[in-house]
Amino acid sequence: MAELRRHPLTGDWIMIASHRQNRPQMPKDYCPFCPGSGKVPDTFDVYKYDNDFPALRQDPPEPDDVATDFFETAPAYGKCEVILYSPNHTITLPELPTEHITKLVNLWAERYEELSKDENIKYVFIFENRGEAVGVTMPHPHGQIYGYSFLPKKLELEVENAKKHAEKTGHCLFCDWLKAEQDEEKRIIFKNEHFTVFLPFFSEYPYGAYIMSNRHVSNIAEFSAEEREALAETLRRTTGMLDSLFGFKFPYMMCMYNEPVNGEDLSELFHFHIAFYPPMRSADKIKFNASSETGAWAHCNPTCPEDTAEELRQAYARFMQK
Repeated sequence: MAELRRHPLTGDWIMIASHRQNRPQMPKDYCPFCPGSGKVPDTFDVYKYDNDFPALRQDPPEPDDVATDFFETAPAYGKCEVILYSPNHTITLPELPTEHITKLVNLWAERYEELSKDENIKYVFIFENRGEAVGVTMPHPHGQIYGYSFLPKKLELEVENAKKHAEKTGHCLFCDWLKAEQDEEKRIIFKNEHFTVFLPFFSEYPYGAYIMSNRHVSNIAEFSAEEREALAETLRRTTGMLDSLFGFKFPYMMCMYNEPVNGEDLSELFHFHIAFYPPMRSADKIKFNASSETGAWAHCNPTCPEDTAEELRQAYARFMQK
């Protein structure tokens, strides 16, 4: 079974992908992402790999005969890709040189542009899950890209609020937000000519750092070569900072937000940014999304963002001293 089902209370689409339950357990001594597996080239730096068990496909089957006058289904149209960061099975982003990560940034930009050519795709979501605490079973360094045939609800809300802000002020919501953070300074962790890394005023997660482009750019493909290299270095330092926080490889969900595609022109409203959603609230405690967060979308951060921003600045200093 592979289909989309409409949530009548929120208007969002849920991906039903029961076939993914049958994914085989990989032998402990085998990794399909390593050279020699027969699944990937024998030599590569970064590599796009089509997901073997995709929740979305560009040739989706017809939905099962379960729709009614009330319940709505749609084909699970889209694309699911895996992005391999390196042929090295155990290396992580902060351990890679900036030149290598720049190749990864270029591949992300290439795939964003390529998936955007499919007019049925409305949002291209680039992300990475890292660590067992967020359910990762494949340690080989990789991220993923989902091309959705719909605009997910979170992005729909961001676009709606960006429009309201522009109508009220004539400004980009994200630009005004970045300026407000820069003016206050106390939640800024570090910045360079092209990017600012900070813990938001409204941070939902104790260590949920954001990366935002200083220039108003709506998607990753618009960055210059210099900006792409700066993004690579910013990612290296941000992930290294998180690893230096408690002295172990820090689990996180890294989500990249680009403007929606194949719809109205939102380039003046949407502003490229990356959000980290790390599950740890201390060195030995996980911040679980419990009833309030899951059932009501009402997040509770058990720490003070100004205090945890200082912790992150100290972790950043430790990483930079290595």
